[in-house]
Amino acid sequence: MILFYLISASLLGAALFINRKRNVNYALLSTFLVIQIAFTVYACINFNKDSANYFTFDALGVLMLVTATIISVPAAFHSYVYIEESEENNPRSRATYFGALVFLITAVSAAYIANHIAVVWIFTEITTLSASALIYHHRNKLALEGTWKYVFICAISITFVFIGILFLSLSLTNSDADALSYKNLLLHKDLLNTSWLRLAFLFVFTGFTAKLGLFPMFTAGVDAKDKAPGPAAALLSSIIMGMGFVGIFRFYIVIANTTLLHWASLVVGIAAFLSLFIATVYMIKVKNIKRMMAYSSVEHMGLVMLGVAAGGIGYYAAVLHIILHSFVKSSLFFQYNQIYKVYKNKNIYYIGNYFQYNPTGAIVVLLAFLSVTAMPPSGLFVSEFLIFRSLFEAKQMLLLIVVLLLLTMIIWAFAKNIFKILFIPPVNFDATDVPRINPWRSLSQFVLIGGAAWLGLNPPAIFVELINQSIAKLI
Repeated sequence: MILFYLISASLLGAALFINRKRNVNYALLSTFLVIQIAFTVYACINFNKDSANYFTFDALGVLMLVTATIISVPAAFHSYVYIEESEENNPRSRATYFGALVFLITAVSAAYIANHIAVVWIFTEITTLSASALIYHHRNKLALEGTWKYVFICAISITFVFIGILFLSLSLTNSDADALSYKNLLLHKDLLNTSWLRLAFLFVFTGFTAKLGLFPMFTAGVDAKDKAPGPAAALLSSIIMGMGFVGIFRFYIVIANTTLLHWASLVVGIAAFLSLFIATVYMIKVKNIKRMMAYSSVEHMGLVMLGVAAGGIGYYAAVLHIILHSFVKSSLFFQYNQIYKVYKNKNIYYIGNYFQYNPTGAIVVLLAFLSVTAMPPSGLFVSEFLIFRSLFEAKQMLLLIVVLLLLTMIIWAFAKNIFKILFIPPVNFDATDVPRINPWRSLSQFVLIGGAAWLGLNPPAIFVELINQSIAKLI
């Protein structure tokens, strides 16, 4: 099934790039969504079964694949709305956008279920190429700058991952094609050369931080989310970050079963704290609404990796948080298109009184703000609480206090801007010609935010079991 999925999705993506007819484009995109949903259902049915040697439908892969599919459906819908209403609605631009969208979702889905670090590396590179086409959609100077920056930093990061793979191969005593599969690495964990393994982890971890949005390579993602269209930025802030997490987490599981666990946790913890600190600094001064949401993602990825570094219940919290954050942050970026349609500006200084011009969208922004800042009854409140608990149980009291102080400053900065957007009149805004936005366009955002709250506060047993199985080799 995995081969059918990859081949059919690739053919559909290629057909989208070539075709210039509007109705055919949307028919091809709809066909892809059907295949994506069918493949996800197949993965759930064939849970814990290997497919095509280099892929496996394990708990972590299935969880992330379901998350990606749930987000991809509204991403396609909002992309349709965006394209139809944008100035760039021409056959070439539309074909490139939807073709890149299909390749991006396909590559991310394949990376989630890959059971081989080299295979993950290949699909990660494909996401860079497809994402760059989405970032450059506006075809202007700023979009070109953001695209080149993203490609340049991601090229360096993927090179780091490749070097890490080479070091990892040197730590092995056997070198057959399956040697770098996660299953084989865990099976021969006691035979791995720790010196080469240290170097491998440093390079692999650093490389995947570009996709995860973590220090030191977080800058590429921030600029990319700012320059990309709203629906594309939603995918960059959710499923792409999830792919970066999976790339690191699967290798971390291998490291955790060796004598390098404490050292690797220290590396992860330092990067996580620095990410949280940097996000705090930028959140205080940022005035661009998309960059504000992007730096919020950097903050949350810092929290996720703090949970991994702390261990214990932190492992569960990290997986839970990455999924809930994907739902909530994507809903914010979906809503951004409505905000921009009203104000034709992304500078918070020129945005305000959103409740007056789009009440339904304003409720989405308010609920998303409460969720992102982990205010009860947000689902993220549960995952963040568990992360704090893991730090407490790890006896990292000083770190916990500093993290709470940083989060307090982030909440203050975020709240100041959000309430300005919702309630305070904008500067030099002509309210005589405000477009009316159909309230139904916000439905997907309510579903995503509500789903995140439900999974956090009242998770179904199967969801909890899948997370527990994802971290079983760490406990």
